[in-house]
Amino acid sequence: MKATSHIILFFIVTVYAVAQQFKPIEDYLQISAKANDPLYTTYASSMARSQLYGDKAYKMDYYSDSRPLSYSSDQAGTMFCLWKIDEVVVPRIGEFLVKPVVRFSFPDMVILDYQPFRGISVKETFFVYSSTIALVDMEIKNTDNITHDVAVYPVLEFGNDSLEIVNYEKESDGYLTQRYESPYRLISSLKMEYGYPTKVRDFFSCNRQTSSHGAYSGDMNDFYNVIKTDFYSNKRVDSLNMKKTGLVDFVALHFKKRLKPGETVSFRYLRGFQDQKEDQQKLLRTADSVKHLMLRTYYEDNLILYSKIPKITFKSQPEKLAYISAFNLARGCMYPPSGQTKYNFYVFSRNPLWGWGHGHQVLHESLSMMAYAFMDPKSAEGSQRVYMEQQREDGLIAYRHGPRGLQDYPHNNMSTTSAPFFSWINLEVYKVAKDRQFLADAYASGTRYVEWLIKNRDADHDGTFEWGPYGIIENVRDWYNAVFQVSAERYLDVDKEDISDELECLDLTLMVIKEERSLSKMAEILGKSKESQAWLKLADTTTKLVNQRMWDENSGFYYSVNKKDHSFQFMTRDLKRQEIIGFLAMWAGAAPKDRAERLVQTLTDTTKFWRKYGVPTLSAQDQWYSPYVDYCCKWNGPVWMLWDYMVYDGLRLYGYDDIAHQLAGKMVSAATMQLSKNHNYWESYSPDNEVLNCPPNYIWDAIIAKLLIDENQK
Repeated sequence: MKATSHIILFFIVTVYAVAQQFKPIEDYLQISAKANDPLYTTYASSMARSQLYGDKAYKMDYYSDSRPLSYSSDQAGTMFCLWKIDEVVVPRIGEFLVKPVVRFSFPDMVILDYQPFRGISVKETFFVYSSTIALVDMEIKNTDNITHDVAVYPVLEFGNDSLEIVNYEKESDGYLTQRYESPYRLISSLKMEYGYPTKVRDFFSCNRQTSSHGAYSGDMNDFYNVIKTDFYSNKRVDSLNMKKTGLVDFVALHFKKRLKPGETVSFRYLRGFQDQKEDQQKLLRTADSVKHLMLRTYYEDNLILYSKIPKITFKSQPEKLAYISAFNLARGCMYPPSGQTKYNFYVFSRNPLWGWGHGHQVLHESLSMMAYAFMDPKSAEGSQRVYMEQQREDGLIAYRHGPRGLQDYPHNNMSTTSAPFFSWINLEVYKVAKDRQFLADAYASGTRYVEWLIKNRDADHDGTFEWGPYGIIENVRDWYNAVFQVSAERYLDVDKEDISDELECLDLTLMVIKEERSLSKMAEILGKSKESQAWLKLADTTTKLVNQRMWDENSGFYYSVNKKDHSFQFMTRDLKRQEIIGFLAMWAGAAPKDRAERLVQTLTDTTKFWRKYGVPTLSAQDQWYSPYVDYCCKWNGPVWMLWDYMVYDGLRLYGYDDIAHQLAGKMVSAATMQLSKNHNYWESYSPDNEVLNCPPNYIWDAIIAKLLIDENQK
């Protein structure tokens, strides 16, 4: 007995010590996010338990009064729970006594509480265990002084999808179904040759013996009639239809419990998913093992993950939520090594999932690593090492790199690269990670890359740079831009539409300068003083050329110029179109102080760039300016957070801290406004309006975390 007592005491002391260790970060991360608070609510499994193909992430809807508290996966249905308490059906959030409040939100887990009915309190945890398994854990407590009959109805709903029941697995207490999952997307459909499954299997189950189960066609209004039934009907039964075959719109489980005052019951339901080609029994075994997982372990893993981030003192709750959400976004896009890379990598988005945003890294998206490094510096380094690992022998870093290897999209017999932010990112990651080996490797790789750019993107050897013949993707403009795009309607083919290979391009030239300055700093840290000075001299030489060729004194702005004669005219086109790119002369350290002052005057002109939600890509005075974000990839007015961050960084570099602070406020306002409305981050934002139609949950908006860290360090 004494030995047992000592063991129990040791266990209690150990648990207490661990709890005390986590308490500071736990207190810091605790939130009370209600429906209209700016919280990102998309969740994906941890990197260690993720796979690129057949992967499911989920969007939580805890804010729509007309729907139940639900978890939806792109093209893969929604799971949720309906309530019946003392014969009163509570089918949607709007009818809850106390609506859901989120207490903790992590990349793979969210914890919230609510009261669907007087006297019934629920603590709910949603956890994406892996790419194929997600679960909802509910702790239901009767806080009343009377007994309540509580029934819950977990539902997996597919609407008009082709859901076919295979069987009801009695031993596992769950529905096994199969269906077709469409690869079609409005923006960039999935390519089947890569391995995305379309004929899939689902398993919907719970961790307790069910009272009944059922499968139905129709919607939740129809299901309400099933579980409510007519009180006076002689056909009234307290059971679902026990259906075991057929095509349906949704499947449901039924668990009921009479709860005495003060009594608590725990209940867990889950959804499993796999390709029909995979082993069905493996899915069932994995699902059964997850039914009794200790979630506390995974909760503590998240506390450890967040223990590294800077503990900012926030000016407001929305700032805090945007900060935590930005890290959740970045971490939620990470995958473990697979295919042709031995390093972890990211995709643009886990949910929704579309072809172009899935599977490969691009340097301009990798700017998100400058924020992500604060959470997991080794992982951020790993993502950057994907480029080093797959860098071509001649120094090229191609447009995309990842599990399918280098993808250089050759055009006119020339490989395609990306906007070269490589060494700037690596330097910023090093400042956080302090890993000299990473810095040395990054410096060697960055040197080879800039040498490739000098050789291949300065075709006329005049010291300033042109984009390649497939500049339409290299320059990150994707056609919708005023300078490189020939026709306002964008009706010509790629070669006729884009002229970025026929200009000395301001953006690429400034990026090369920034790379050279970054390499100079890296060389200095590594003790390579001669190389550091050589890079600095090269950057200064290019800077002089920018100021000689690309500055227009009359308008006080920088522009791209004609490659042939360095004029601001290309055929009949005036190249003096004021874009956000002009301000990057400050970010690259290329603008003399007097010219920087004129740039700031233009920047803060409310009729041009100083808009409600940030700095647009194109001046509002330009005839092509559009504040409407009605599709992806537009450069004729929308706000792109990463480019605004570069403007912010340049302002701080030149000592315009107050204006930089104002710009940060606009950026945070844009992000929190959308997070409050729809709980998404977005590819781009309208500078003037609140409604968006473009790809959501882009990893690069994680830069908001870096922005808030910079603001806190002023």
